Amino acid sequence: MKTKPFVLLVGAAACSLMLLATSCRGSKSGRGFHLPDGNIDNGRVAFVQLGCNQCHTVKGVELAKPAVPGPVQVELGGDVLRVKTYGQLVTSIVNPDHVVSRQYREKLGDSARMPDFRNTMTVTQMIDIVAFLHSTYTKIYPQYLDYSYPYGLPGMPAVFPGAPPRP
Repeated sequence: MKTKPFVLLVGAAACSLMLLATSCRGSKSGRGFHLPDGNIDNGRVAFVQLGCNQCHTVKGVELAKPAVPGPVQVELGGDVLRVKTYGQLVTSIVNPDHVVSRQYREKLGDSARMPDFRNTMTVTQMIDIVAFLHSTYTKIYPQYLDYSYPYGLPGMPAVFPGAPPRP
């Protein structure tokens, strides 16, 4: 018995939609996660008070030099193609190992691991630090080359969107 291609296509689409719907609404989903407004200046102070500046610098921000620098220096902030969301920043503070590869952790050992702030950082400090860090990222848009389409394809623009103006 042959199955019609249309039936297979509809079945595959229905399964895909069901997987998509259930994966976005799981009990650990970030959906609906919203932080109240934080105070950027207080976040900067808390960043130093909690010793984050031992291992982190922040692009374009002058911070107090730590008495004892950490074993790893990681710069935060600056120009990025995609700004980190509040959820990503909170996750990086509460569970930093989620973005560090196993090989890198093994290479550096426990001395280079970020401290566990779950029992020492207040919610207000976390919200303020996230507001501070979020304010230091700048989304950049890639500059495309000015490239005219040589074949004159119908409906295509003469140059790529975002290309710098011609001299």
